[in-house]
Amino acid sequence: MLTAQEVVRANAPDQTTPVFDTITLPHDERHLRRKRLVMESGEALMVDLPQTVHLGHGDLLLVTDDKAVAVRAAIEPLTEIHAKDPTHHAALCWHIGNRHLKAQIEPDRILILRDPVIHTMLEGLGAHLHLVDEPFHPVHGAYHSHYDHGHGHAHSHEQEHSHG
Repeated sequence: MLTAQEVVRANAPDQTTPVFDTITLPHDERHLRRKRLVMESGEALMVDLPQTVHLGHGDLLLVTDDKAVAVRAAIEPLTEIHAKDPTHHAALCWHIGNRHLKAQIEPDRILILRDPVIHTMLEGLGAHLHLVDEPFHPVHGAYHSHYDHGHGHAHSHEQEHSHG
């Protein structure tokens, strides 16, 4: 079984490692430290990172100096939320955050995982809802992993909270 012990971020300027396979994961499975995954080829990949990280769409898991596996965000069932105006948008974001829901916040819409109870609340607050299927990239909270050094390697304060 191949093992990946390093992440190169999608936006790393010096990234030239060729990709030989892909892993497609929903947002909640892209937060990991140590986990066995199955690549599109059907071959197993053991991810064994020094710290817990959140893998983004387009990040690479380095298997060797000359082999990498690309990470792809899976299509997920989401609710697209539209507000009446910017103030309403901010209020909807507050209500969603107050319930500790994961949300992808954009200037003209908010995306959340589908939840009929939350749908009822949002409609009661005057939001317009649409069901969509697309990759989910929620905003990470204040205590989530951060990245530094500018070379694309991930670092985290959540080492002891591995989800894999």
